[in-house]
Amino acid sequence: DDAFNSCYNLTSIKIPKGVTKIGAYAFCDCDGLTSIEIPESVTEIGNGAFSDCDGLTSIEIPESVTKIGKSAFYGCSGLTSIEIPEGVTEIGDFTFHHCSGLTSVYIPESVTEIGMGAFNDCSGLTEIHIPGNVMTIGAGAFRDCSKLEQVYMDYGTTVIDNNAFRGCTGLTSIFIP
Repeated sequence: DDAFNSCYNLTSIKIPKGVTKIGAYAFCDCDGLTSIEIPESVTEIGNGAFSDCDGLTSIEIPESVTKIGKSAFYGCSGLTSIEIPEGVTEIGDFTFHHCSGLTSVYIPESVTEIGMGAFNDCSGLTEIHIPGNVMTIGAGAFRDCSKLEQVYMDYGTTVIDNNAFRGCTGLTSIFIP
């Protein structure tokens, strides 16, 4: 935990094979971090692990990852796209909160819950597809995604919590089967 927290001049890192967990806040506030290589041995990304890494524009999360902690990418405003690996079952609270540059998100069928504020203020998102295994969309999950125009949901969602899409001023269509 906190291993490289606030190392502002750190620009890249290659995590060695054999590492299984990236601890809580391990790279938090590493503003200069632009690239990171995560090996297939990693199964967990801890809470706030990459929060406020403004320089991070892309990250490839290996298929081995099954848990992404709360606020893991909170405030990564430079992040433009993310593909959540199959096997992750929950997108935790505030995981991608305030990732304003995020324009593309892939949510796999394995996800059953999108946590509170998970994509809050991701103002670059224009479209989201929520797979059928997602039973719960948490409070404020997509709040203030002002450019979000289209939402597609498959069968299976049973709870859309308070303010889930509040402030989505660009929303023109929602498909709920």
